Amino acid sequence: MRFFYILVFLLPSIIMCQNDLNYFSKLTEEEKNIIIYKGTEPPFSGEYNNHFEEGVYCCKACGSELFKSSHKFKSSCGWPSFDDEIEGSILRKKDYSLGMSRTEIICSKCSGHLGHVFIGEHLTKMNLRHCVNSTSLIFKPK
Repeated sequence: MRFFYILVFLLPSIIMCQNDLNYFSKLTEEEKNIIIYKGTEPPFSGEYNNHFEEGVYCCKACGSELFKSSHKFKSSCGWPSFDDEIEGSILRKKDYSLGMSRTEIICSKCSGHLGHVFIGEHLTKMNLRHCVNSTSLIFKPK
């Protein structure tokens, strides 16, 4: 029973501490607020909101590739929007904060908060919008 307790309750904390040492220690306070504490940057304020160069958007914390520039589209929502992701790069978690049900997206490598995903808005053929904080991203040009 003790092993089960350790596995279920302590292991995620231990992993997060390891990630913090490896990935999150180099982040600024603003980046930590969004990536670790699941904050949100103000709409239309992020450097990648209207950014459409060719390349790859990566996790600011660990550098994992998340989105190709071909996935990005102009949604006019105030945050960078992507209608697809690089396979295996993102995990989804139910988010009941702010009194509503949403789906949070996190980096599959470091569990850093990226934003939320929305389905059914009919903005692209994929009918999917990954609404991402610019602060969670770093861009690598092609």
